[in-house]
Amino acid sequence: QVQLVESGGGLVQAGGSLRLSCAASGRTFSRSSMGWFRQAPGKEREFVAAISWSVDRTHYADSVKGRFTISRDNVNNTMYLQMNSLKPEDTAVYYCVARLSTGIVVTPQLYGYWGQGTQVTVSS
Repeated sequence: QVQLVESGGGLVQAGGSLRLSCAASGRTFSRSSMGWFRQAPGKEREFVAAISWSVDRTHYADSVKGRFTISRDNVNNTMYLQMNSLKPEDTAVYYCVARLSTGIVVTPQLYGYWGQGTQVTVSS
């Protein structure tokens, strides 16, 4: 089992930065691939980024590539999403996710564990 708790969301102006954190608990954290999804009002849940359990592979949505960086600290059981050059269209609830597998996937149904979400609002 893996429990996930996000933090770090908030209100920021366009062009600004935020760093999201995801604290994980559970014995299988270090063997879990993890990622971030987001959902804006009236829109479907959208893949943002993912990272392998061994930290050697990452994958990003085209919409955030070059602006967001995903990382994880398997010693402290924490995953991060550094978000730079934020745009109003990045406004959404951001969810931390995990799956007990080594592979990186972009389909939300393949992630068995979800956090409660943290709101990110980017003003223009």
